[in-house]
Amino acid sequence: MSSARTPHALILPYPAQGHIVPMMELSYRLIERGVRITFINTHFNHNRIFATKASGQATFIGEEIDGINFVAIPDGLEPEDDRHDFGGLTQSLMKVMPTLLEELIRDNGGEFTCFVADINMAWALKIGKNLGLRTAAFWPAAAAAGLLDAIFSIPELIQNGVIDEHGALMKKEVIQLNPGITPLDSANLPWHCFDDAYTKVIIFNYLITNNQATSNAEMMICNSFEELEKPIFSKIPHILPVGPLDSKFESRDLNLCQLWPEDKQCIAWLDKQSTNSVIYVAFGSITIFNNKQFQELALGLELTGRPFLWVVRPDLTNKTVNCTFPLGFEERVANRGRMVGWSPQHKVLKHPAIACFVSHCGWNSTIEGLRNGVPFLCFPYFCDQLFNQKYITDVWRIGLSLTRDENGLISKEEVRSKVEELLKDTNIITKSLSLKQLASSSVMEGGSSLKNLNKFAEFLRENQVKEVQKLV
Repeated sequence: MSSARTPHALILPYPAQGHIVPMMELSYRLIERGVRITFINTHFNHNRIFATKASGQATFIGEEIDGINFVAIPDGLEPEDDRHDFGGLTQSLMKVMPTLLEELIRDNGGEFTCFVADINMAWALKIGKNLGLRTAAFWPAAAAAGLLDAIFSIPELIQNGVIDEHGALMKKEVIQLNPGITPLDSANLPWHCFDDAYTKVIIFNYLITNNQATSNAEMMICNSFEELEKPIFSKIPHILPVGPLDSKFESRDLNLCQLWPEDKQCIAWLDKQSTNSVIYVAFGSITIFNNKQFQELALGLELTGRPFLWVVRPDLTNKTVNCTFPLGFEERVANRGRMVGWSPQHKVLKHPAIACFVSHCGWNSTIEGLRNGVPFLCFPYFCDQLFNQKYITDVWRIGLSLTRDENGLISKEEVRSKVEELLKDTNIITKSLSLKQLASSSVMEGGSSLKNLNKFAEFLRENQVKEVQKLV
């Protein structure tokens, strides 16, 4: 085929909010570089995303919006099934998606030239490779502060007797995966964050499958930047950091990666607040609170006496207890507190009124706060958030951790005192602004991430594509 052909990338994220967002941002950056995009969601997420759009525009599978063609594949679950059950979701995906993905590529015989898969969906790379597509893997988090280093170290962990061949913990110890990388507690390895043993085994085996499948990727990129994680990128130079991902498209009304409707009125509310005065509180798309912790957090925010913007996701609280605000709380904070179901977080964190970010430390939130110079108060829930917290507090020193009491509770007094401590710490504020500058420089002309992104786009333009045979 002619090398002058316009590249057309097929993009496949893991079907969760924290994975869809960075892959959508990557898609926009590639569009800016002349790459056509077809983006795959599950039917369930496709319906949720387009149900949140306020435009009233009818949306059909296969429709192109903002230069992106959206297609959808079933995840194998029923609409009422719990998609926070990652064991069940993962098993279902592996049963139905491989065949349907192959059919999608074949039925578009030769339309696609390249395939970019989330490393959490790396099993799909072999399908793309076998059907003649250039292949690339995308890690949506940090290289070291996220899970990637732990996942790639599984064979070494088994060999050293830290875990057995099923991922079960054999030694509870602090381990050093790579020189220059912050040590981690072996009990916090990613598959151990799930409560039941069955799910742990499912996720462990899935991670091994994806680890092995990354060999089918011709190139690997991640949503970080070189200056943020120098030790790990010197260790794994084959992974190109292209973050922090951002684009000129984020100001458009259609935000095509959000599973909840955004409360855009909160920006107007922020406009009325003083500079560096507002506590922003958000816990991503997965965190679940029990009633006691939910109420303690509410009372802690009240005790600060400061204005706050709190994202109270519709499913933020557990299913066994209906969590409620403390009696009279909403009335008492009405003049300085705003609770919303979901926020346009990109815009919120850029707003000059924001003073700090009470965060679960998911990577999207971490890099968004970091690139805007916002100091963190860390409230991790599970998995990579525990890794990210250590980097925020101990390595980058741009935040503080909230400490649990003997009952495992973060008390209202702890919330109040740590907010005050954080906002008085000039060293943290200075370091936050310094990292903001490094993040900005990395994506500017001559910056490390911009060079890598351009290199990646050039790789996708190398259309060494084989003809794809139609299904008989």
